[in-house]
Amino acid sequence: MKVIILAGGGGTRLFPLSRSCFPKQFLHIAGKESLLEQTVERFIGLVKPEDIVIVTNESYLFHVKAEMEEIGTSAVHIICEPVGRNTAPAIALASVYCRDVLGCPDDEVMFVCPSDHLIETKEDFQKLVKEAVPAAQKGFIVTLGIVPTKPETGYGYIHATEEKVGPAFKVESFTEKPNKETAEKYIQEGHYYWNGGMFMFRMDTMKQEMQSYIPEILDITGTVYDNAETHFEEMPYISIDYAVAEKSERIAVVPMSHIYWNDIGSFDSISDVMGGENQNSFDGDVVAEDCRNTMILGSNRLITGIGLSDLMVVDTPDVLLVAKKGESQKVKQIVQKLKDQKRKEVSENVTMYRPWGSYTVIAEGDGFKAKRIVVKPGGKLSLQMHYHRSEHWIVISGTGKITLGDKQFLLRENESTFIPIGTKHRLENPGRIPLAVIEVQNGKYLGEDDIVRFEDIYGRVK
Repeated sequence: MKVIILAGGGGTRLFPLSRSCFPKQFLHIAGKESLLEQTVERFIGLVKPEDIVIVTNESYLFHVKAEMEEIGTSAVHIICEPVGRNTAPAIALASVYCRDVLGCPDDEVMFVCPSDHLIETKEDFQKLVKEAVPAAQKGFIVTLGIVPTKPETGYGYIHATEEKVGPAFKVESFTEKPNKETAEKYIQEGHYYWNGGMFMFRMDTMKQEMQSYIPEILDITGTVYDNAETHFEEMPYISIDYAVAEKSERIAVVPMSHIYWNDIGSFDSISDVMGGENQNSFDGDVVAEDCRNTMILGSNRLITGIGLSDLMVVDTPDVLLVAKKGESQKVKQIVQKLKDQKRKEVSENVTMYRPWGSYTVIAEGDGFKAKRIVVKPGGKLSLQMHYHRSEHWIVISGTGKITLGDKQFLLRENESTFIPIGTKHRLENPGRIPLAVIEVQNGKYLGEDDIVRFEDIYGRVK
């Protein structure tokens, strides 16, 4: 069996924690590991790391690699979508990769799942996945259905029949997100499950169903991975639900009974995970008095609350979100307004991650910007220059190797150097501990696109 983990999404429902530069799958919401790391580890023991394929995009590639190194699963395969095209094209691309690059036969079973859900326990989940395999081997597309706990309007529903295929029930229909009255009706009638976006199938089964319902995807991908990657932008934007699941007569569902599931799809979901006294959920440096049913997520400063009720407060260095409990689905509407206003907060964070490490903007104003740059051991920025700004570097920890024009030298703690406008330069960390540098930029234009790269070990120079 091959496990396909979809990790290319740039979710906006958890803004301002999640942004397009650092989406939900990389957040540390429950536990010390990110949601992506937890997803990968959920399958270890069921399959080997080399049987896992992560589908992401080029912007997240090095971050995914870094996370896999952290949890000791570097043997996983990572492929990149050239552009986002939703789940059906992503699954098709992964299928071609498995067939062409990994040499998988047509009867290989694939299990596809999102990268940003909480599922417990690992042992129960692996047992359920194993139980679903025979139905997939019989030619069904098997989905894992979450047993509803309330009339939720934020999820799609799967309507199951009473006809069984092993532990699975044949599916009568998929229903998009209903209104509250319809959701309540589903709960009363029974045989309805939430759609968690998890599917298991034989490779030839999915190929046949795509050929029947959305042949243009197969026409574009073909059978060679390099060709599929080259022509990926021609793919239609469509989910696997719309493309296949809602039309196919070969769908079956296995109920996820006695297994905890949470898609962390909203701040209300995070509040449910956190729990707390008086239905409060506090994280960070929070001091509260006489608060009830309130969630406060802090970052790097003290937050105090008095007499708050039914509120959500999410504080980040550059954005503060305040909302009424139960209204977190509307965060997407706020994000759309920010996009319409072309606000940088939608796509940028105060801390930005790069293949070599990260940088954090600590101050900026007219004609200047100050950053704290952290370069991981062995990391190396590109050889570059700027047309509009000069830079001043001060090492605060570690040792930096500096290229400045035709010179190379080392900088240690409390030592500094100046980079004039138009001068080629590079910063790298030759040591074994992280290198931390304060960078002060001066100039009339300080945008990140004022970078001309000449050499780059991460392939960012075409």
